[in-house]
Amino acid sequence: MSDHIEIERRGAVQMIRMNRPDKKNAITRAMYGAMAAALAEGDADPAVRCHLFLGVPGAFSSGNDMADFMVIAMGGDGGTEVHDFLLALARSQKPMVSAADGIAVGIGTTIHFHCDLTFATPRTVFVTPFVNLGLVPEAGSSLIAPLLMGRQQAFAMLGLGEPFSAERARQVGLIYEVVDEGELEARALAAAEDIASKPPQALKIARDLMRGNRDELVERIQAEGRRFRERLKSDEARQALTAFMSRKKG
Repeated sequence: MSDHIEIERRGAVQMIRMNRPDKKNAITRAMYGAMAAALAEGDADPAVRCHLFLGVPGAFSSGNDMADFMVIAMGGDGGTEVHDFLLALARSQKPMVSAADGIAVGIGTTIHFHCDLTFATPRTVFVTPFVNLGLVPEAGSSLIAPLLMGRQQAFAMLGLGEPFSAERARQVGLIYEVVDEGELEARALAAAEDIASKPPQALKIARDLMRGNRDELVERIQAEGRRFRERLKSDEARQALTAFMSRKKG
């Protein structure tokens, strides 16, 4: 488990909060593992009817912890925690809501492709710099994004790495609603509580019908994962990651 993931039950809503503000919620292997476990436990508990992902003020997540990337890039073992979390997202049996404020980079963006409702503040910026770092999209985003927002908007986000404002994200269907910073968590929690109040079996059937067969999504996540790990060990990615880390230290 991780000290940087806080799990709280609010009635039938399970709140999963990333709380590593000093690193802008960069997600470590331990954090991925804790979130995967929380999703599995919540799905198995009849008392939980909705999951709610939260960050901290100004930072939903700055993406994967770069030190973990560098371990794999230099030939180390990356573990299974990231993969486990992505599969937990794809297979989650309960509705998922997210609330994003400020920084939403990499997985800080792609996690929302799996959520049933996402709320964001006007200052939130969604960006996926995978290709810029010599990497490839993850979390099934290469499958979901073109279906959700069209191929050209998806290419702008995943290929070019263009930042998407909250309003642009709403227009292309990535998020549900833009709300003021002071209202974000209350609005997201109210939506999660509304979801939790619905007849659970009817809602599950409706959600499963809307999401369709998840086998293709799981297969895409696995294919992306293989490519991602290959790319992490490439000269191109090592150079890009080293340059990025050098800029951060400078």
